[in-house]
Amino acid sequence: MSSLIFPPYVQKGDRVIILSPSSKIDKSFLKGAKKRLKSWGLDAVMAKHAGSSNGTYAGSIRQRVEDLQDALDDDKAKVILCSRGGYGAVHLLGKLDFTRFREHPKWLIGFSDITALHNVLQQSGFASLHAPMARHLTVEAEDDFCTSALKDILFGHFNSETAEAVLTSENSFSYICPGHKLNHKGVGNGILRGGNLSVFYGLRGTPYDIPAEGTILFIEDVGERPHAVERMIYNLKLGGVLEKLSGLIIGQFTEYEETKSLGKELYGAIADLVKEYDYPVCFNFPVGHVTMNLPMINGAAVTLETGKKEVKLSFNLDKE
Repeated sequence: MSSLIFPPYVQKGDRVIILSPSSKIDKSFLKGAKKRLKSWGLDAVMAKHAGSSNGTYAGSIRQRVEDLQDALDDDKAKVILCSRGGYGAVHLLGKLDFTRFREHPKWLIGFSDITALHNVLQQSGFASLHAPMARHLTVEAEDDFCTSALKDILFGHFNSETAEAVLTSENSFSYICPGHKLNHKGVGNGILRGGNLSVFYGLRGTPYDIPAEGTILFIEDVGERPHAVERMIYNLKLGGVLEKLSGLIIGQFTEYEETKSLGKELYGAIADLVKEYDYPVCFNFPVGHVTMNLPMINGAAVTLETGKKEVKLSFNLDKE
């Protein structure tokens, strides 16, 4: 088991390309993200069609592929910030060439629908950042924890200590979170992979599926009815994915109406489906469509330690 290839950390003056591979976005958020990145000393530039509109999408498929391919090929750029999720990234799969990217790898940032692009990068052997996007960078305060954590990861600075991230050192850092009554106590080591459950589920059985063995999987979603979430979890169970994991992180499931369709709360239904496994399982982890959306490095070697009172997710960023 080994982590994926890490793009280089950024330095002041490095180029960040902001683009929109999925749904269209309010241009004020593009401007806000550019302003925030510039405040970090980065050279933030907008992709040609970042603010475009084609129905609900940020431009046609051709335009969105063009923007992303140009960003992947840019040998001066160090970061690609996806402006938002929504829907549409799947249109780009199978249309991208990573030849030049492999020579000049860069961090790709985003979550939600951008999970599809994280899976593509992992297939190509590269780590990426499941992290806040343009709206968050625009509306949250300068001292917002997730914004600061994203900046620290990009610059490779892990020397601060807060209530949410401690035990920092030159090559590692840890998130510390409250425990949950449904947690499975234990310790697991593996490669962190995951993101939006419905997007991840939609790529099952394709070349962009992720390997289950040796994986610490994290999942979250928004607007999905509880029985639909349970159906997707059943797919992972019946497909042999759950039994092969080294750990499971259940993030935030938001903007849905809790109904009696499952006969219990959503977390309880998920807990029933994973109770037979002996690896650590964490519920209510702060990742998803919420303000406290901790940056997660897809492809990093991690250790998950779960208890009833506390959860620690430790990242080993040693590139050797």
